[in-house]
Amino acid sequence: MIATPRDSTPPNSISQRWQELVDHINRARMQYALQDSQTLSDADYDALFRELLELEDQYPILVTGDSPTQSVGGHRSELFEPVAHLEPMYSLDNAFSESELKAWSERISASLEQEPQYLCELKIDGLAVDAVYRDGKLETLATRGDGATGEDVTLNAILIASVPKKLKGTNVPELLEVRGEVFYPLAVFDAINAEQTKMGKPLFANPRNAAAGALRQRVDKRERELEQAQGSKREAKVAQDLEAAVLRLSGLEFTVHGFGAHDSTVLTKARSHSEVYERLAEWGLPVTSHAKVHASFAKVIEFIDYFNEHRVEVVFDIDGVVVKVNDLANQVELGFTSRAPRWAIAFKYPPEIVRTRLIDIQVSVGRTGRVTPYAVMEPVRVAGTTVSMATLHNPFEVSRKGVLIGDTIYLRKAGEIIPEVLGPVVEERTGNEIPFVMPVFCPECGSALAPESEGDKDIRCPNVQGCPAQLRERLFHIGSRGALDIEGLGEKAAQALLVSGVLANEADLFDLTADKLLDCEFFVNAHQEHESASINKAGEVLLAQLDQAKEQPLWRFLVALSIRHVGPTAAKKISHAFGSVECLQEATLEQLSNVDGVGERIAESIVDFFDTDWRLDIISRWRRAGVSFADARKDIDVLLGPLAGMTIVITGSIPGFTRDGAQDAIAALGATVSGSVSPKTDLVVVGDKAGSKAEKAQKLGVAITDAAGFHKLLNGDHQSVLPNL
Repeated sequence: MIATPRDSTPPNSISQRWQELVDHINRARMQYALQDSQTLSDADYDALFRELLELEDQYPILVTGDSPTQSVGGHRSELFEPVAHLEPMYSLDNAFSESELKAWSERISASLEQEPQYLCELKIDGLAVDAVYRDGKLETLATRGDGATGEDVTLNAILIASVPKKLKGTNVPELLEVRGEVFYPLAVFDAINAEQTKMGKPLFANPRNAAAGALRQRVDKRERELEQAQGSKREAKVAQDLEAAVLRLSGLEFTVHGFGAHDSTVLTKARSHSEVYERLAEWGLPVTSHAKVHASFAKVIEFIDYFNEHRVEVVFDIDGVVVKVNDLANQVELGFTSRAPRWAIAFKYPPEIVRTRLIDIQVSVGRTGRVTPYAVMEPVRVAGTTVSMATLHNPFEVSRKGVLIGDTIYLRKAGEIIPEVLGPVVEERTGNEIPFVMPVFCPECGSALAPESEGDKDIRCPNVQGCPAQLRERLFHIGSRGALDIEGLGEKAAQALLVSGVLANEADLFDLTADKLLDCEFFVNAHQEHESASINKAGEVLLAQLDQAKEQPLWRFLVALSIRHVGPTAAKKISHAFGSVECLQEATLEQLSNVDGVGERIAESIVDFFDTDWRLDIISRWRRAGVSFADARKDIDVLLGPLAGMTIVITGSIPGFTRDGAQDAIAALGATVSGSVSPKTDLVVVGDKAGSKAEKAQKLGVAITDAAGFHKLLNGDHQSVLPNL
């Protein structure tokens, strides 16, 4: 095989793949940093990042300021004031195998001309923060953000007991900047998810997401809202939200794992990282109790292997071990890359696999009639949460995995998020295990089950209108975040409304009143006589949320109506294309199929939906109850905005805007915002630290403007930036 010259220009396919990786990784970073959620697992993110590193190693010409390999990662939310870190907060490079860790160790030993001592500590899967103390008092607590600037969450730190508000002991420095992790102990995390279940809200995927969400709450804003809501119908709901926010914050813990700027002679004299930990602990700062210094690489591996086997014994979630060169002088000598210290690395553990007993295989019926088998297991902790159920997708998947009821099974979290049954522990079979048999009748309504079409692996209940399970799931779906986002319409609430007879089906939803809710025990204050009964806080919240939901945009209602194959992305495009329910109802299959991103399958689902009388009755009843179905001309106006039909790329940072904020501002004027430059691009906005996109625009002859031009666009001066507009 002939090696590729390192200064060669990559072929178009490589350049396109590089851009795809950059966009994908940056989206994942933004989602993790700002939305406290994740659709890309840590393992998948790491795989993409490694592929990007390999491409850039093969073609160094690709390495630009746009690449995630050249930055720490993360974004700062505009909900909080910015805090500039006194010294940059770096990320860590990763090793995924002993051989990779060994290669890193050998490079370190070669650079230092000796094998150093290593400090090993557990990698807490939490939220990185920076704390600054002046004259021994906490001045700021900030998230990492982009490594240079984070979010000021100091007010929330007051409620976190393990964040010292004042340092203690002797020789306390006038200035001290420390870095650490904010996280939830697993027991607290389990309690939070139990509460989420009780309230009918989505569960957090892992303790890190829960911690990020808690720390980014605006408690001060909730306090002001409570003052303003005194005596109003909203008071109880706002008070409840404030109480929940305070409780969530008080459950967080803080551990220090590094330091930044300081004027401490004590730290200046320290010779090792482990000695720094000792000094920090003397000042009352919480440091890890799982750190240990090792004199050889072999001992490092022993430390890693031990905690991989004993992860379940650690009271917080870990995803690996951080290995640092312990000697501070050696750290200075080794220095940093643009995004990470050379003297430290994170060894990432593979996804955790555990054993448990498969008690039963049952089936559930979804809102579209799909019948899904799922595993019922003896509860077991895996990757930070306790799991007792896992989907098995369809009967073919059950057969492929070869699991029998009664088996001991292997279980993991796919992508560290979704529980997945891997297969049976065959050697532990006793002969008493029994095979799963897919039911032939719906367990909820008794209808005969069958595939929708020949060769379809999914079996469905055809009783769409009358099946209690489908109705329950549709009602619950209406309140979900991706649909109408109605707080108080969780799974338990939906079940209670239907069982009590308060709702016959979803058509009744917006006709709910306080008097009607009195017939549903779930929404009534306990221990009250029926004559004097009143609805509880849950009922008040539901009614208030339903009233607000009436003004939601059309696309959310298209999702809420459970039209097959229509999710948020397709719904937005359909809403923009037709503008109203009436126009959509009259649309032909051809007209629907011509909408960008809407194929024949989605178009057929929409036509079928509007060709069904009982579904049309839902829309009619909701409209009579005051639902606006507003795609409101606001959404259409965007399509007719001054930049409608134009494709604009933004590269680099625009002062005063986050990456997302700049894109949203342009999109609000009707433009399509793209992540890559092509001959079809109309304009490239070049901000600070712009990369290869600006050069590519010049080569293609695409119009270019700077941050000043960007602001002109926002201020309505379009002609000076785009004279051919």
